[in-house]
Amino acid sequence: MEKLLEIKNLYVNAGEKQILKGLDLEIRKGEIHVIMGPNGAGKSTLASVVLNSPAYQKTAGKIFFDGEDITNSKTDEIAKKGIFLSFQSPVEIEGVSVFDFMKIAKGKIEEKNISYFELKDQIDKNVLELEMNPELSKRDLNVGFSGGEKKKTEILQLLTLNPKLAILDETDSGLDVDAVKVVSKGIEMFKNEKNAVLIITHSSKILEHLKVDAVHILVDGKIIKSGDASLIEEIEKNGYVNFRGEI
Repeated sequence: MEKLLEIKNLYVNAGEKQILKGLDLEIRKGEIHVIMGPNGAGKSTLASVVLNSPAYQKTAGKIFFDGEDITNSKTDEIAKKGIFLSFQSPVEIEGVSVFDFMKIAKGKIEEKNISYFELKDQIDKNVLELEMNPELSKRDLNVGFSGGEKKKTEILQLLTLNPKLAILDETDSGLDVDAVKVVSKGIEMFKNEKNAVLIITHSSKILEHLKVDAVHILVDGKIIKSGDASLIEEIEKNGYVNFRGEI
């Protein structure tokens, strides 16, 4: 399969503190990758840095997406190229409905006016498939939403915007069993041979419902081990203590 995301020898600081320390990662089209690691390892930093968050400074390394160097591209340009990032704690936006937010975002990405009726049909279909409350799309974005509603809404955005790469940062955090199943179903609905998914997580709950192609262990700013789904079982059993010696 063709490479979609390639990160080479990436070093990143947050102010004076070095967070990522020579990180390498390669994701091909058609794959689901998982990054796991202890708190403070740099997992969420990596997600933000791919979208070139101004909170971090790249000091070395390169990021390529679909064959193009996006290391220093602007965040909105990266999003338009086809990278979607879900957040651990999605922000609340008063006065902008979930539907209007997706309509505006999709219009910006596709650089055209989006038909209200076509988009409504698409959203209604996905809401039905995900067994979501149809009223959510009419409400202000994330305002008063439960944790599960916020995460489900982000999956609805993912299906609506249909990017090439979905980076899901702790998308299963705080979810009950039913909500995890909904999020997993949404990922399965999105996934095809032309796109890819990167899941950043502390838990194996969401991974029980997905076929994972690769698992990466991130400790102290580096991916110290990569393997198949069996790594998840090892982490669940022993934690990260056995991997720290590989730094």
